[in-house]
Amino acid sequence: MTTRPRYRGRFAPSPTGALHFGSLVAAVGSWLVARHAGGDWLVRIEDIDPPREVPGSAASILATLDAFGLRADAPPVYQSQRQSLYAGAFERLRNEGRLFPCGCSRTDLAAAGGFHRDGICVAPPDPSRPAAWRLLTPDLTIRWTDDLQGPQAENLRESAGDFVIRRVEGLWSYQLACVVDDADQGVTHVVRGADLLESTARQIHLQHLLGLPTPGYLHLPLVLDGEGRKLSKSAAALPVDARDPLPALRAALDRLGLATRSAATTPDGLLRDALRGFAPASLRRSSLGAAATL
Repeated sequence: MTTRPRYRGRFAPSPTGALHFGSLVAAVGSWLVARHAGGDWLVRIEDIDPPREVPGSAASILATLDAFGLRADAPPVYQSQRQSLYAGAFERLRNEGRLFPCGCSRTDLAAAGGFHRDGICVAPPDPSRPAAWRLLTPDLTIRWTDDLQGPQAENLRESAGDFVIRRVEGLWSYQLACVVDDADQGVTHVVRGADLLESTARQIHLQHLLGLPTPGYLHLPLVLDGEGRKLSKSAAALPVDARDPLPALRAALDRLGLATRSAATTPDGLLRDALRGFAPASLRRSSLGAAATL
């Protein structure tokens, strides 16, 4: 008789600034689902894009999570320290003939409809320019069931094309690093924002190619303003106040559809009260009518 592995979830912020409200909602959602399952909750710092990183951001994010009562069950993992794992996956894909070098720029691809398909480059070879490495993507429809958003289907050739595995600068793609890390850390379930729903088919495909397990997925609705627009440069991008965490924590719970009348005066107490009677099915499924208020 086989036993189901212990639930392991994770929150994986990029250190591009202070923790903002949209990320707090994702962190709280993933923490609640992991704790409801009696499992582990991990934190991974996705610092593989140095040009976008802000010095001190990782430490700030970790301190803010702690102030909000969101404490991981293991020390944080840093992607910048895991280069050999990504290189090993890259070499396996290349040795199997699944990767090819590509010198096409975004401008080149824009003139060809925006996607790179069938391993056919639209830019002429230029040995003087470094090449990116792309995955040769088949005409394949990936199907899965999201634990909150329901059945999903995506044709990789049409929606993603031959996507990048290693960038021109030599940096690893988010898709590859995420897949390798989730498997290496034993992540069984991924709870994250719906802006990453479109990455799921690519990640499942990579998991299949690399012989890695596919975790369960649950995508939380994005934080929107009152007019249904993504709050990328307004309230959601403003740092939450680690010195006074309760207002933002209550707002995050409300955003998830979990408004609580708890009289708790500490983040730990508020999270404990929110967890009572919680079930993933009670999470809000849609962003409509759920504007963020802080």
